[in-house]
Amino acid sequence: MQAKELLHILKTQNKRMFIAWLITFIAFIGLLGYTIWLLNDIGSAEVISTQEIDSSDIEYSDIINGDYYGENQTD
Repeated sequence: MQAKELLHILKTQNKRMFIAWLITFIAFIGLLGYTIWLLNDIGSAEVISTQEIDSSDIEYSDIINGDYYGENQTD
């Protein structure tokens, strides 16, 4: 092999490796940007709900209303 052939082969390989590195770097920057976008996109939702319960509808409501000890008997 001549030196010129070897230099030509090395130059071609270096060009291919640079293109591969450039594609990998662009993919990494894209992934990093997407990750940052996802982290900023995640929000929290606060849900507040109220529920009214009538104590006469609950099973064992006599305990809640104080009838457990015979305080409110209507005999």
